[in-house]
Order: sequence, then C-alpha cells, then structure tokens
Amino acid sequence: MENNVEKIVLKDEKGENIEFEVITKLDIEEEEYVIVVPTNGEEDEAVALKVQKNADGEEVLVTIEDEEEFNRVSEAYELLFSNEKMN
Repeated sequence: MENNVEKIVLKDEKGENIEFEVITKLDIEEEEYVIVVPTNGEEDEAVALKVQKNADGEEVLVTIEDEEEFNRVSEAYELLFSNEKMN
C-alpha cells in the first residue's frame, strides 16, 4: 500500500460506506498493516487491518483474525505511538 494514502473508504457489515483516516502503515515480519480511525466521529478507537493481495493481484484490507498476529500489530503501534509522544 502506498505511504501517501490519507483516507480510505470501507464497507461495513450493512454494506454502507465508512470513511477512515489512515493513521500509519506498519511493516511487521514481511507483512503490511494499516491503522485507521473512522472520520465520522462515532468511534475514537483505532482499527488494525492487514494488507493482502486478492486473486487479481489487487491490494485489499482484511481484519486480523489471529489473536497473536493482532497482538504483534497492537504492540508495534503502541511502541510507535509512545515513541512519538516522547519526541
């Protein structure tokens, strides 16, 4: 995924479009992830998504199902966020 992407639109479980702001992109163990937050203000919690290629070779964002993998991404984000606060 390109580093300069600032906003993305995803469909929720009801099929409605929701705009998200991309907070950061993380590369962990040769996998790519993005941390996003909804721009509509309904939630203030960040969401971690994994970047994968579909059968057509296009990049798609998927939820992280594996708890261990999710924990690695969360820890990396928290470490990055805490380092930014210190600077």
